Amino acid sequence: MRCVIARFPFDLTKSGVLESMKGVKPEQVTGESVIIGRRAYPAKQVGQVITRQDRRDFSADEVLRAMTRLGFTCRVLPRAAVSTRGLSPLQQASAMLGTPLTV
Repeated sequence: MRCVIARFPFDLTKSGVLESMKGVKPEQVTGESVIIGRRAYPAKQVGQVITRQDRRDFSADEVLRAMTRLGFTCRVLPRAAVSTRGLSPLQQASAMLGTPLTV
């Protein structure tokens, strides 16, 4: 299947992506992810491996569109999780616990 990622055309196949990702250790998922085999990989990591381009050259959305068309399961962060990215670790932990009840 022909996909355009970072303005460059790529002929990708599901078996080719599986072969490219074989032996690649998944990084910690903090955003959008692609399920390949039994592992969840960050979308940018998958894009870097299959295109051999720098991660700054393409968006996660481009990779997710291509992987979805190939039949892979893709996951996107919920809006609430995205809004906590600018917070400190303490603020993130507090947001995850929720607000205290007042009695």
